[in-house]
Amino acid sequence: MKRFLAHPMRDLQRNILAGIITIGPLFVTWLVFSFVLSNLAKAGMPLLQFLETVFPAEWVTQSWMQSALAIVLTLAVLYAVGRITSQVLGRQVFNLFEALLERLPFVAKIYTSVRQLLDTMMAKKETSQRVVLVDFPIVGQKSVGFLTRTLTDVTTGQELAAVLLPNAINPTSAILQVLPLDRVTETDLTMEQAMSMLLTGGAVAPETIRFSQ
Repeated sequence: MKRFLAHPMRDLQRNILAGIITIGPLFVTWLVFSFVLSNLAKAGMPLLQFLETVFPAEWVTQSWMQSALAIVLTLAVLYAVGRITSQVLGRQVFNLFEALLERLPFVAKIYTSVRQLLDTMMAKKETSQRVVLVDFPIVGQKSVGFLTRTLTDVTTGQELAAVLLPNAINPTSAILQVLPLDRVTETDLTMEQAMSMLLTGGAVAPETIRFSQ
């Protein structure tokens, strides 16, 4: 009996594993897009509700239509803001707006930190910010991080590194580590490749990576 069931069980396990390998990347991609689209819909919903009060329409009462329109409105607003700030006058107005934010003690800290984080993630490879690996959470297990700057230990003169470690799937949440520079493993990954790895949980990654120093 066991011999009779051995082959079907192996075949079952093999096909289930093949299905996981096939569906896994698609599932992770779906999770990422669901997270992004849901947040875009939430951001655009207040504007959609305002437009509904001005231009009432019965066909917008369906939830899927509201979500779709909210996403379109959010993307349209983002495009308009980017278009305006890319112009000279728009850039000057935006710089004035940033200067006003910097005068607000608590808001300035949050805004500046988030702005620096986004600038770091979008920085080009030739800048001082680069993709590295650090031992975290334990030695021998490495996490992908962004080396944002180097510092010097005032006591020993040792060179230190400030490394931002974003969470996978949700890189907007991260921790900051300050550690000796010689414990940082340099990689040849670009910021775009690192962000793809984080957003997809490693499903989208280059074939090779520099793991050892």
